[in-house]
Amino acid sequence: MAVADEGRVEAPPAPKKKSPLAMIIGLVLLLLALGGGGFAYKTMHAKAEAKNAKPASKAELYLPLDPPFVVNFRDDESLRYLQVGVTLMSHDADALAAAKAADPVIRDALVSLFSSQEYSIISNTAGRDKLQAQALAAVRKIVQARLGRPGVDALYFTSFVMQ
Repeated sequence: MAVADEGRVEAPPAPKKKSPLAMIIGLVLLLLALGGGGFAYKTMHAKAEAKNAKPASKAELYLPLDPPFVVNFRDDESLRYLQVGVTLMSHDADALAAAKAADPVIRDALVSLFSSQEYSIISNTAGRDKLQAQALAAVRKIVQARLGRPGVDALYFTSFVMQ
């Protein structure tokens, strides 16, 4: 407390009260600025992704691996033969081009896979489906190594003859 010349005591000046309206307006402006900045960032990020993303074709594209694979394998009773026609399906033309360029590598991997099978396993539907999944995984691995993405969506057995 300050003392005046005549012995009077003066009270300190009262602090200015902030208007609640000013605080609300400030808070609203801050929220709008943050929201606008977030929206701008998200929009720019989405545009950059769309620019860099390569549009995938909706059409199914097929690549038959000709000629069909013919391998032999032995079961408990005799020597057996397997002939398998294989066709690859993709929505990505670049993936099929990479598969076509790697045809000798893919054929080698599939011949090794097919010739290592047991007759009792691939003679039923579950075994055939498992073999198909293994063949698809082998092809995807080769295409992934060359293209940077698996690209092949499906592998179909267009013929499957065991003797």
